[in-house]
Amino acid sequence: MPHATATINGIEVARSDTWEVVDGNIYFPPESIEKSHFSPTDTSTHCPYKGDASYYTVTTGKTEVRDVAWYYPEPKAGMERIKGFVAFYKTKGGVTVGVE
Repeated sequence: MPHATATINGIEVARSDTWEVVDGNIYFPPESIEKSHFSPTDTSTHCPYKGDASYYTVTTGKTEVRDVAWYYPEPKAGMERIKGFVAFYKTKGGVTVGVE
């Protein structure tokens, strides 16, 4: 069975056999992330059809990648399936997200 993984600087920070894909981004269930690497930030953004996103900084070893992951704590109607699920910016340095 395929699984999705997210690594930052070679360290796996999320792995799941189930996930959602929205706008080309893999959204990991909240229980699939290695919470010890994640710190909430004050950053938020708004998507007109998904709602308001909150962000995490992820620290692996001595490397901190600010606001590299986001989630929707209360997504808009029609997007409930990603409530609390975590996605990652693939364009930030050292981030790899994919399905194996």
